[in-house]
Amino acid sequence: MSTRQVHLIDHPLVQHKLTLMRQKDTSTKSFRQLVHELSALLAYEVTRDMPMQEIEIETPLETMKSRVIDGKKIVLASILRAGNGFLDGMLEVVPNARVGHIGLYRDPKTLQAVEYYFKMPSGMDERDVIVLDPMLATGNSAVAAVDRLKQTKPRSIRFVCLVTCPEGLKTFHDHHPDVPVYTPAVDRGLNDHGYIVPGLGDAGDRIFGTK
Repeated sequence: MSTRQVHLIDHPLVQHKLTLMRQKDTSTKSFRQLVHELSALLAYEVTRDMPMQEIEIETPLETMKSRVIDGKKIVLASILRAGNGFLDGMLEVVPNARVGHIGLYRDPKTLQAVEYYFKMPSGMDERDVIVLDPMLATGNSAVAAVDRLKQTKPRSIRFVCLVTCPEGLKTFHDHHPDVPVYTPAVDRGLNDHGYIVPGLGDAGDRIFGTK
């Protein structure tokens, strides 16, 4: 796998739904539904090059060899809390995936990530991890999450988000050049508060109806 990979997902349905999500008058209900639909579409892209193996099966007519995903079940690693908005849609596509959680909050003064929870399945050395966080903004939370995940020695790590920016990608890949990022949008940059602009606001607040 080459370093500093950014996979821009430009499928028309993905871009259409992201545009609807960006609009400030989109309701919490609609925003949540769009995240659900969009995460299912992103799941197809982020799993496109997962390793495969052949197994022998019985069809109603005969025995054959056919391919399945190799290794233990995929892990969806949600960065709390906004990452949980991705889970239902992703699990519709990969329903047997295991789910892990990484609890991080951003210190409002330093913008650095502070960990308060970490729980992953066993046998991570045989698993492929998909990290879920709607926004890759400053990159600090993403770096902290992947730092922690690498301690479990998973077989591979991928990072998926709805929106990112050049600053976030640089910070993330300066620390983790081996982890590809999958996203529908690389926006202009960050404002003084560390929010992506033009962005879509605070994804967690818009998913859960909080401020």
